[in-house]
Amino acid sequence: MFDVLFIGSGQGAWNGAIPMSQAGLKVAVIEEGLFGGVCSNRGCNAKITLDKPVELMRNIEQLQGRGFDTVPQINWPDLMAHKHEVIGRLAASNEQKLVKANVQVIKGHATLTAEHTVLVDNTEYTAEKIVLALGQLPHRLDIPGQNYLHDSTDFMALTKMPQRLAIIGAGYVGMEFAAIANAAGSDVTVVLRGHQPLREFYQPYVERLIISLRNRGVKFLYDQTIDSVTEVADGFRLQGANQFALAADYIVDATGRLPHVDDSGLEVLKIATNKNGIEVDDHLQTNVPDIYATGDVVAKSQPKITPVAIFEAQYLAQLFTGQTTQPINYPSIATTVFTSPRISQVGVSPTVAAQSPLQYTVETFDYSEDWFRQVQNEADGSLTLVFDQEHILVGAVEYSNEAVDTINGLLEIIELRLTHEQVQRFIYTFPSLQHSYFRKV
Repeated sequence: MFDVLFIGSGQGAWNGAIPMSQAGLKVAVIEEGLFGGVCSNRGCNAKITLDKPVELMRNIEQLQGRGFDTVPQINWPDLMAHKHEVIGRLAASNEQKLVKANVQVIKGHATLTAEHTVLVDNTEYTAEKIVLALGQLPHRLDIPGQNYLHDSTDFMALTKMPQRLAIIGAGYVGMEFAAIANAAGSDVTVVLRGHQPLREFYQPYVERLIISLRNRGVKFLYDQTIDSVTEVADGFRLQGANQFALAADYIVDATGRLPHVDDSGLEVLKIATNKNGIEVDDHLQTNVPDIYATGDVVAKSQPKITPVAIFEAQYLAQLFTGQTTQPINYPSIATTVFTSPRISQVGVSPTVAAQSPLQYTVETFDYSEDWFRQVQNEADGSLTLVFDQEHILVGAVEYSNEAVDTINGLLEIIELRLTHEQVQRFIYTFPSLQHSYFRKV
């Protein structure tokens, strides 16, 4: 019936389905929820919409007495209404993109029944190739009172910001929500099972971020395990070992995300999975011929973020249309935690570089001495660069309000392995972030 059939409509699906269809393949996408997946409807887009006023607030705070006398406050109901205004139209828009590209849209829950067959609401669909773009689901603590816990989707639909917010977990979701809720006026407590927030990020900058959030009133409780949650007269009570107790009005379970590998028939075909997701080869093919996987459901060492899912979907489009037969070759991947300030990084970590001093050189630049950052009175920011033996930039991490833009610019230099002389050929706008950092490369 189809050349390619996608299960799921997220970034790992439609970014491949559309170019495949445009190249002449007969393509279908099956979706049982909102078109566009988590990122468009319940993740990145919603999060950054809620974060934008926070970013503006922090910039204005820095300029108190330097052009501003007061700091505006966030009107959470207004902001939430704006989020719905922005996000509410995306699912229909994503569906229409598929329709306009002649991709057949099939609505319902898909279950694999054979190597080339999928069942949706008692209707069978067959395809030469099937792509599993199943995504991830929030992990939920299995404890008494778990029904009182909320996930990221719930938080980003809050009609009223709670007075006391408890967040369990300090990964991307926990830390970003802590920054947003704190700026919106909530008394935020982050509870960690261990002692290392944001383990994937450069820890010296994570430590500076923790200090910044603490100075704003966010509390961090380390080495705590939540055993139960009970409802009390004035809210909820979290309890744990060694008589740990915490009162809260709202609790977010941000203990991670799990690959969505259940209820889709993977076990019927014995598709190989592990705790990190679906196992694939270097062509994104599973152990079952002609069944592939993309996006966050894939077990991989690369970050499970939207741009990686897009890259994988575009790779399959090239593979299925004969434009390439080569294995997927991941480029440099930038990752960011959208707190205030932000931490963004790409390439070789300074931590890894420090373990091989003969192979790498690490240089750090403090923005308190950068005149361009002084314009907005940004004193709490730094950039760390990693160079190889040829003094080619191979890694970078920044802690600042503008970290995303800096690292995005440096990513190109790293991926193309540009020399100092080549970078000096760029004449950037002055003043600008690019002009500020290019002399350091």
